[in-house]
Amino acid sequence: YPVAKFETTVKPEEKIIAAFLNDSVRVIVMPRLLNKQEEKYYKQRGIKINSVRFAIDGIALITNKDNIDSTITVKEVIDVLQGRNSDKKLVFDNAYSSTFQYFKNLANISQFPAKNVYSKNSSNEVIKLVAQDKNFIGILGVNWISDQNTEMAQYLAQVKMLGVKNEKGKVGSDQFYKPTQENLINGVYPFLRNVNIIECEGRDGLGTGFATWLRSQRGQLIVLKSGLGPHKLMPREINLTKESNK
Repeated sequence: YPVAKFETTVKPEEKIIAAFLNDSVRVIVMPRLLNKQEEKYYKQRGIKINSVRFAIDGIALITNKDNIDSTITVKEVIDVLQGRNSDKKLVFDNAYSSTFQYFKNLANISQFPAKNVYSKNSSNEVIKLVAQDKNFIGILGVNWISDQNTEMAQYLAQVKMLGVKNEKGKVGSDQFYKPTQENLINGVYPFLRNVNIIECEGRDGLGTGFATWLRSQRGQLIVLKSGLGPHKLMPREINLTKESNK
C-alpha cells in the first residue's frame, strides 16, 4: 500500500500506553510487551492482541570524549541506582521513558535515589549535557547517537560510548562490549531490549500490514540502517555472470 500514511506521535512509555488503552492511537512501538493488566483490558472486549518483535535496541552509556574512563560494569551502574556511594552521575532522557523503567527493573528498585541520578526532557538534551559536562554519564537509546542524528552532530563529536561488562556468570561478562549492531544481534551487550510493534485493531488492518512490512526484507534493511539490530538478518543473493570478451 504505497499511498498509506501514518500519523506518528512520540511520547514516553507511560503516556503512550495511556493513549493506547484509551484508543487514541491504534498501533504502538515499545521495548516491552503489554503486561497482564493491560492485556486484560482488550481480552474483556474480545479483541485480539498482535505483538511482534521487529528490532533489537541497545541502551548506550555515553561520556565526554575527554574522560579517561572508557568502560563501566553493570555492577557499577546498579550501585549508583541503588544509592550506594559513587563518584558517577547518571542522566536519563526522561523520567517517564521506557529506558528509565528498564533500569528500575534492573536495579530492582521502585524509585531512584535522591543523588547521582538525574533526568532531562529528551535524548538530545542528554547528549548536549554530556558533551559539555565531564561529570555525567548519559543513558539513551543507541540510535540517538548514530550518524542519522545529524541535528546533534557537533555535540556527538564531543562524546564517546562506554564499553559495558556484565555481571559474573551472565552473557557478556567475559569482556567489555559496546552496543554495536553485531553485539546487539549476538546478544552479548548487557543493556539490550526487544523493540515490538503492538496493535489491537481486532482485524487485519493497516497496523497488521505495517507490522508484516517491518519484518520484511525491506523493513529489516531500514532497521539495520537506523543503527538498531534487525529481528532477522535477511540473506542477500548475488548473481554473478561471466562477461564475454567479444
